[in-house]
Amino acid sequence: MSAHMKKELEKLKKLIFSLGTQVDENVEMAARAFDLGDISIVEKVIQTDKNIDQLEVEVEEACLKALALYQPVAIDLRFIVAVLKMTNDLERMSDLAAGVAKNAIIYNDRKERKNIASISLSPMSELVTSIVRKSIDSLLQLDSDLAREVTQDDQVIDEMKTEIKANILHAINQDPKQTEPLVALLMASNRLERIGDHATNIAEDVIYMVEAEIVRHQDLG
Repeated sequence: MSAHMKKELEKLKKLIFSLGTQVDENVEMAARAFDLGDISIVEKVIQTDKNIDQLEVEVEEACLKALALYQPVAIDLRFIVAVLKMTNDLERMSDLAAGVAKNAIIYNDRKERKNIASISLSPMSELVTSIVRKSIDSLLQLDSDLAREVTQDDQVIDEMKTEIKANILHAINQDPKQTEPLVALLMASNRLERIGDHATNIAEDVIYMVEAEIVRHQDLG
């Protein structure tokens, strides 16, 4: 590997670390905004999402520059190709986090929530933030075993969302007046589940990068 190529890869790793860290923090803030109903957190999530959009462009430009100038091969090529794919997943995760934060405004704006007191997003949001962190760590550490843990946890998140949806529909049937905050809760759970899907995409790309094995749509359990 040439010195120039090595320098470009180090720059790219720093950029993806920064992007991944900001997305991780934004997902965590969005979940906290929902739990606390803190509007100041919501505004911060939305602003951070804008910063992430700009950083995504920087990462993509760095990838394209490395591909055009240095014609990388083997694991270096797989790393750059995987990062190009991952930037889209990371950016979408941040967009979804901003959506969760906006749902929090509607949800917490309604004071009377007798029938939804027992419906909590906390266990689901905690697991989602955990696999987001794991997916990013698996990338930075090039750890395919950790990446496989993400795919297993994502199946649990899918089950949680199914249960939450059933509870929400039952609560709406019991008290139609609470439909608005309950729909906000349902939309937030859908977005959290999709964040988990994007984290799984990243984990699968890490496995490809490390092992040169395309695993998307395979059963990794």
